[in-house]
Amino acid sequence: MNTILEARDLCKTFSNATVQQHVLRNLNLTIEEGDYTVIMGNSGSGKSTLLYSLSGIDRPTLGEISYRGEAITKYSNDKLAIFRRKNCGFVFQQNYLNDTMSILDNIVICGLLVNKNKKELVKRTEELVEKMGLNKDILKKFPTQLSGGEQQRIAMIRAIINEPAILFADEPTGALNSTSTEQVLDVLTQLNNEGQSIVMVTHDMKTARRGNRVLYLKDGVIIDELKLGKYRHNDQERHDKLRNFLTEMGW
Repeated sequence: MNTILEARDLCKTFSNATVQQHVLRNLNLTIEEGDYTVIMGNSGSGKSTLLYSLSGIDRPTLGEISYRGEAITKYSNDKLAIFRRKNCGFVFQQNYLNDTMSILDNIVICGLLVNKNKKELVKRTEELVEKMGLNKDILKKFPTQLSGGEQQRIAMIRAIINEPAILFADEPTGALNSTSTEQVLDVLTQLNNEGQSIVMVTHDMKTARRGNRVLYLKDGVIIDELKLGKYRHNDQERHDKLRNFLTEMGW
């Protein structure tokens, strides 16, 4: 497998006039193409900070992040923004859909920002909508007319419309009910089975067990890792392994 993303000696410090908070501490991490990497840890452990640093949303205080061997931490802000548009997709707990735009426009605008052909974008959007188990009529609707699960699946289509090398997800099921959570997790699993690299932060064990590896953060350091392999439905052994791992970590 090829390394797609690597962090070396990553540090992130937040400072004010009197206090320095060290959120990431000399952290090292390698992500291979096709990995479904899940990041877990207690509140304040640095999970989201790590995700935002890896994706170029935020800059580390020290250390280096490389994408396919090239240090993106050396990029200017403008070059980093272009990198994110071309290579990264983002799904958050809140879907950030624009309520004044149709679902189709919410999705297609992301492709237009990188100068993709609108006709091709519409065709790919329709294909992805079908793959997500949605009716194409949904493209004519507005976000407020959709359920939470439908909105999150649309947010995922928007995130992958430009065929990103890496999909970053920060608590993507945190605001969903159990039915919608399963729908969204099934889509993420399907994408990963098709080769999509995923890096996801979650506090939920049901969500975490979809990954092929689980990293546990404590005080800004990866203290251990569990390799789970490809996900299979109704795999009790997988569930038990993850539960035991998290118990050992003090989760």
